[in-house]
Parts: sequence; structure tokens; C-alpha cells
Amino acid sequence: MAKNIQSLERAAAMLRLLAGGERRLGLSDIASSLGLAKGTAHGILRTLQHEGFVEQDEASGRYQLGAELLRLGNSYLDVHELRARALVWTDDLARSSGESVYLGVLHQQGVLIVHHVFRPDDSRQVLEVGAMHPLHSTALGKVISAFDPVAHSEGMDTERKDFTPRTVTALGDFEDVLDLTRARGWGSDVEETWDGVASVAAPIHDRRRMPVGAVGITGAVERVCKDGELRSDLVAAVRDCARAVSRDLGAGRF
Repeated sequence: MAKNIQSLERAAAMLRLLAGGERRLGLSDIASSLGLAKGTAHGILRTLQHEGFVEQDEASGRYQLGAELLRLGNSYLDVHELRARALVWTDDLARSSGESVYLGVLHQQGVLIVHHVFRPDDSRQVLEVGAMHPLHSTALGKVISAFDPVAHSEGMDTERKDFTPRTVTALGDFEDVLDLTRARGWGSDVEETWDGVASVAAPIHDRRRMPVGAVGITGAVERVCKDGELRSDLVAAVRDCARAVSRDLGAGRF
């Protein structure tokens, strides 16, 4: 069995200590409470401070939790709310489309799948929650890159890998794809990431009308496409689902 990393355990203990009791604590208080030498405690605090997880008051020299923890906490809450609001609508989309439904958010220069509804048949399927999908070739990634400025920069700056002969990798061509995605309000992937697989996705917005993720369906090309084009009824269903989730998040009508 793998051993825990002691320095990380100590850092976590410090954060928990700062989160409870007094709002600010001095180095001696922290070291004493955790049974650490002052030098060890100071080194961990200095690292946490550098990463934004801890802040030091200039006047008193005491430590408190940093703003980065608040940002991470809000990110967790946002994703949790997004998934909770999307549960019913994504179930309905899977049932009406007959295809797998994915909910994704921007994470570490890719798309993190935070919810996955299986295709409603008896076929063997693998849960994709926690999987990372590329920004430049998937329908979810294109939608997030088109509507989220941070994702747009990530998509431009990171390597755009060739997955199939259809994958768009050139910078100018990728920008054209994002322009088209913004103009029509949805994104597509027809054998650009996986041979024989097609996807369509649409953006989800929150109460501030900011893009917080995307929802889409994925399935075999012969089911998702007709006469070489994505089926219009599936595009409409995905967009309706995205609008419904957005409304539940307080975005109003899009």
C-alpha cells in the first residue's frame, strides 16, 4: 500500500487549522498546535503563501487562509451546481436522442467530463466521468473554446494534436471553426477525435451569463449524421437541453 506524503499531510493540517478557531494565527501557534518545528512549519507556510493558499498579515505577521482557496471552493460549488441542475435535462436528452450525453467544463487545458449519461440501450459502456477530452477536436471543447475567453487562449496556445485525418490543427483554421461555432451557437465533431464517432454540443451559461460548460451527445456517425450532415433534430435537442440548464442556473432566456 502506498504511503501518504508527509509534507502534504502537514500542509492539509495547517489549512484545516487556519479554517477553524481564530481567524489568524502566528507561526508559533501553528507549529505548537501541529507539533512541528518552527523551521518546518515556516517552510510549509511559505510554500502555501507562494501558491496563494495562505496570506500573511504585514502588520502582525500572522497567517490566514488565502484567496486561492476561495477560488477553488467556488469552482467546486459551480461544478456541483452545474451537475445538479443538469441531471434531469441530460437524462431527458439521452432518452430522446438515444445517444450518450456528456457534460464538460474547462480544466487544465482540456475538457473535464463531470457527468455522463449512458446511451439508453443494452450495449456495454464505460463511465467517462473524470476523463479529459481535448479542446480543439471535440464538440464540447470547441464550444467551450468559442464562448469562454480563457478556454479560447488555452486552445490557441496548447498543442493541437492530429487524432484523425479530419482533425483541425492549423491555428487559422481552428479560429475559423470557433467563429463558426459562435455564429451558429453549437459545435460539432465528425470523426475529428475518434474514427466512426460524431458529436454535437452547445454552451451552458450561468446567472451572470458567463459560459460555465457545455453539454453534448456522442454516437456512431451513421446514427448522429444523415446524408453527411449532423441531424438537425439532434442539434435542436442539444441546444434545447443547454438552454434549459442555463435557465435553471439563472441565465434567463438565450
